[in-house]
Amino acid sequence: MSATTDTTVATTTVADSTTSSTVRLLGILVGIAGIVLAIGGAVTWFTVQGQLANENITVSEDAAMFGGATVDGPLTAYAQADIINQHALESTEGQTYAELDREDPLRDVAMNASFLRASLFTSVVSFGVAAMAMALGVIFVLVGWALVRLATPTPAAPRAG
Repeated sequence: MSATTDTTVATTTVADSTTSSTVRLLGILVGIAGIVLAIGGAVTWFTVQGQLANENITVSEDAAMFGGATVDGPLTAYAQADIINQHALESTEGQTYAELDREDPLRDVAMNASFLRASLFTSVVSFGVAAMAMALGVIFVLVGWALVRLATPTPAAPRAG
């Protein structure tokens, strides 16, 4: 080998080593971020689930789905919010809070139904955000693992000749 070739090989090896270390560090950081996201999502999911369960809400028997079930997840919360809306509209003859006259005593019924539905929908959204965080966490862990694998040097194949 000539001196120029030796210098090129040495420079390439140092650059490859630096790039490999950077990619490996990035992979580790992405993996850690993924673990944090997954744990945060799981903690959020179980916190919201526990708080809903502590409220001892039962889905109304006349709901389209989950009648009689305890409200402790996104589907049961949605089902209960839906039936609350139906009951409120039946009580107010199809009018919403905004459509009722200010002096109408049924306006309180519509308002309470609206507040209850908003609370239940907030929990549904919380479950969705928690699930998304957990899914992103798993994806980040996999991307981090792939980056670390890419950065791991593979032994050079022996040259023929």
